[in-house]
Amino acid sequence: MIEYHYQTDFELENEGKYTEWLERVVASEEYELDTLNYIFCSDEELLGINKQHLGHDYYTDIITFEYGEENVIFSDIFISIDRIKDNAVDLNLEVDEELRRVMCHGLLHMMGYSDKTEKEKVIMRGKENEKMEMFHVEQ
Repeated sequence: MIEYHYQTDFELENEGKYTEWLERVVASEEYELDTLNYIFCSDEELLGINKQHLGHDYYTDIITFEYGEENVIFSDIFISIDRIKDNAVDLNLEVDEELRRVMCHGLLHMMGYSDKTEKEKVIMRGKENEKMEMFHVEQ
């Protein structure tokens, strides 16, 4: 089950298309989907979560909380819409494209991909690009 929660004035257009895409992403990595919550919030809300739960005093675009067992996705993914919009401008991308990349990025973390080293970053970016293409595939 994938659910979307809005704590800001943002809302996804066509949640169903996002759900179908994310389900395909999960299946493509041979994971099982239990519960996946995307919580869209403001910079300030995510900064508060970052301070409280991770001890970090800086803005970020995404924070993931994983509760699932091996090969089972059960998580909450908090995304700052403010960061997404700012990053899209900085990267000269459409907001929707940057949002999908971040949504996918968080999900890939749940499936064992990391981006701490340069090698891992290259692998993560390749997976992001691969999964982003799946958004435009109609099933």
